[in-house]
Amino acid sequence: MSAELLRLIAAQICLHAAMAGMRLGAPLLALQQGYSAAAVGVLIALFALTQVFLALPAGRFADRHGLKRPLALSVAAASAGTALAAAWPVFPVMCLAALMTGGATGAAVIALQRHVGRAASNPVQLKQVFSWLAIAPAAANFLGPFVAGLLIDHAGRSPADLPGFRISFVVLALLPLAGWLFARATQELPRVPQPADGSRPRAWDLLHQPMFRRLLFVNWLQSSSWDVHAFLLPVLGHERGLGASVIGSILGAFAIAAALIRIVLPLVAARASERSVIATSSVVTALVFAVYPFLSSALTMGVCSVVLGFALGAVQPMVMSMLHQITPHARHGEALGLRLMTINASSVAMPMLFGSIGALVGISGVFWLVGGMVALGTRVVWGLKVPAHDQSL
Repeated sequence: MSAELLRLIAAQICLHAAMAGMRLGAPLLALQQGYSAAAVGVLIALFALTQVFLALPAGRFADRHGLKRPLALSVAAASAGTALAAAWPVFPVMCLAALMTGGATGAAVIALQRHVGRAASNPVQLKQVFSWLAIAPAAANFLGPFVAGLLIDHAGRSPADLPGFRISFVVLALLPLAGWLFARATQELPRVPQPADGSRPRAWDLLHQPMFRRLLFVNWLQSSSWDVHAFLLPVLGHERGLGASVIGSILGAFAIAAALIRIVLPLVAARASERSVIATSSVVTALVFAVYPFLSSALTMGVCSVVLGFALGAVQPMVMSMLHQITPHARHGEALGLRLMTINASSVAMPMLFGSIGALVGISGVFWLVGGMVALGTRVVWGLKVPAHDQSL
């Protein structure tokens, strides 16, 4: 791993951790202020909502301006949002902070992914750099809530008082600024020439490319599996009589496995193709979802959770590698934005959809339905291929 990539990973961790910390602190403060669970649910949804609508414009902006300008604007938005919540810790301002930190994180991720993808010199390097970069969200999702929770409980005069929340928000506001310090020395890559006639192709034109459409569908299947597991496992665990701490540990084992496989992937990148990794993940995911409803003990559910974490955690770096090889160089940011928009929209809709289906056919039926969808999607995976002229970057 190069020093520059390490700095960019640190920058993403700092920026993402600010959002993850706010995603813990703001709902807790809203509940303490007497807001309903429904209001808190809306607040949490706002962290993803901006990314749905901002992803495409952010991708186009990154295509035009490279890394530093999008990253600087993201840092400013994330720091300003958390600082506003520290200054005025009321519900409408916390909603604004959720929109600002969520949108900033999404825009920064697109700019960073575009930059490291363009900096890679061959397909093996693509798989390696995206495997390393994919570790950042996992680290941030631990760091942000840990720091926020620690300060909320211990920085004030008493646990979880208003000064504790304010101090927590102030510290979170400093994290994106620290991320900028890591990233500011990064060398911008040469601009990709835009069309000579000045035309601006529509983002949806990318969907006319069969390989991009196929890749987006495969990524949606895997992402939906991730969301459905996070949503259904607590319900299944409750049905089996497991305690909250046990269910939390099972979900934690999934997250740790997903992070660990991304550390291993760079070591095997030269030996495994993107298609074979995604296909293997699809088969394993389908089998795990088929088995889950028959399990009753925490140990067996924990083993399945770890196996599923390994399978799904390996997919994103492979998808990102293929995406950079099958889309035009001048439109990498746009393609990344379209992917992020699709995934975030799915993350909002899928839990509601499968929750409704679960009320009709039961939790076991939902597991089998999703497993069947993933199994059928394996045929689509085998159709993925990189055009011959894109095999070397």
